[in-house]
Order: sequence, then C-alpha cells, then structure tokens
Amino acid sequence: MSESIHITASNKEGKYKELVPQVKSLLQQETDPVANMANFCAVLKYSMHFFWVGFYLIKNNELVLGPFQGPLACTRIQKGRGVCGSAWQKAETIVVPNVDEFPGHIACSSLSKSEIVLPVFNSNNQIVGVLDVDSDELNSFDDCDKKYLSELLSCLKF
Repeated sequence: MSESIHITASNKEGKYKELVPQVKSLLQQETDPVANMANFCAVLKYSMHFFWVGFYLIKNNELVLGPFQGPLACTRIQKGRGVCGSAWQKAETIVVPNVDEFPGHIACSSLSKSEIVLPVFNSNNQIVGVLDVDSDELNSFDDCDKKYLSELLSCLKF
C-alpha cells in the first residue's frame, strides 16, 4: 500500500505533531522491521528536511549500518566511539549542537554540522541500536526533537 505524508505546519513542533499520527498509521500497516525503518527514515528526511537519517543496529557487539536516507555513511561503529557509539554505551539520547566540538566525533560526512542520536529499545527494554539524525546546519536539534523523535521511535517494533 502506498502512503503519502502531508505536512502543512511551518514550525518544527507543528511538523512533528502532524507527523506522529501519520507515521503511526503507516507503520501499523507493515510488520517487517526493516521495511518500517526504511520508510521511517524516508519520512523524516523528506518531511523534516534533515541532511541524514538512519539506523545503526547492534550486531556482534558493534553498530552496523541499517536503513537510512542521505549520503553514504560509516558502516560500522564501535561502542563508545563517536556520537552513535556514545549514545549506545550510555543508553541515552545525545544532542550535539556542533559536531566539531564533540570529542571523538566520527565524520562520515564533512557536511554534517549538528546531530541527535537516540537509543532504540526492543519490547524487553534492551537497546538494539540507535537512530542517528544529522543536519547540515549548526544547532539544529533540541528538546523538541528529542521529545518527538522518541515518540516516533516508540511506533517501531523491534
């Protein structure tokens, strides 16, 4: 089934508020987690105009690139390395206003300027990966993104 996401709001919170019910509806129609992660990334990239949106999934004690939208990405990330590895290690969301100021930042693209990474949990509350969202502008992410991206992530089943 083909879905279309419609956003009319002009501010960030308004866009997220419009996205949440539409993403919930979209993801309820499909049971495959890879298909849902792929559509989730596409919706976020094109609705919110993010530079890069993607998942890294834990496999053999490292983060391995999963579904994403945007330019080429790093394929494997060790626990504790960069923003993604740190979010995994701490099991908490990390907001980075300027990636050049984050100790140990992994520059998959020199065009990425700010980032938010959220841990992804399964139904047993075990971390199974991270959602990585990048912007090509500084200071793009805040508590609004943290709140609504967390809510959107809760729509995915792992």
